[in-house]
Amino acid sequence: MNNLLPFLGYVLATVFTPGPNNISSMSNAGRYGFGASLRYRLGIYFGFFVIQSLAALFSAFLLDVIPAVQPYMLALGAAYILWMAWKTFSSAPSGDADEPARDNTFLSGLLLQFVNVKVIIFAITTMSVYAVPYSTSPLFLLAFGAAIATFAFISINCWAAFGAVFSRALHRHERAVNCVMALLLVWCAVSLYL
Repeated sequence: MNNLLPFLGYVLATVFTPGPNNISSMSNAGRYGFGASLRYRLGIYFGFFVIQSLAALFSAFLLDVIPAVQPYMLALGAAYILWMAWKTFSSAPSGDADEPARDNTFLSGLLLQFVNVKVIIFAITTMSVYAVPYSTSPLFLLAFGAAIATFAFISINCWAAFGAVFSRALHRHERAVNCVMALLLVWCAVSLYL
């Protein structure tokens, strides 16, 4: 791969910038703790890998289909992200919550990937530009997808560590933090159309 540096730059810039995965990982770790939010992050990792794998296996087909379905994917992704923003904004303070956290599960992290337009477009781009031109071996493509998902997992863990380290401050100013997190999620949803 003669364009390794541009590839690494693209991957690092994409997976470490704010997006639904990073923001929700930071929020969950701040609310529930780094360890307690691991199942959510594992759901993100597994879902991210599945999206990468599907993009690898169907990259030619997806490149043809995406322009036709992109407006619907954008609308669905934006709606889900806005729903996450509303849930974040309207959530009860941690000490007051009587019910278990439904937003801190493996399944919620996994399902987020299937409406996370940033992840889907990223998967199609990385596979079609940086993987498929070099090899169409299923083993290579799955290993490539696993490597990309691992980069994303490192990123969400960094964001989660930030949330956990500053959890005391986040709890002390939870209402303001929830508002900021909700606004960042709204920005993620709006940025899908920019």
